[in-house]
Amino acid sequence: MRSALVRAFRGVRWYLRELTDESAYDRHVAHLRKGHPDARVPSRRDFERMRTDRQEKDPRQGFRCC
Repeated sequence: MRSALVRAFRGVRWYLRELTDESAYDRHVAHLRKGHPDARVPSRRDFERMRTDRQEKDPRQGFRCC
């Protein structure tokens, strides 16, 4: 019974991280380490800043209201 609850919790956690794109940084770090092992891994804060800047420059993303 307990292992079923743990699996369910992990599934819900995974789903919410994917839904909110919280896992984007983890995917980016994994990509850098696999494909570009010599590249500098940005901090979480730097990654979020780069991502926000890229989204704001893309006209398909619309404008940022706040």
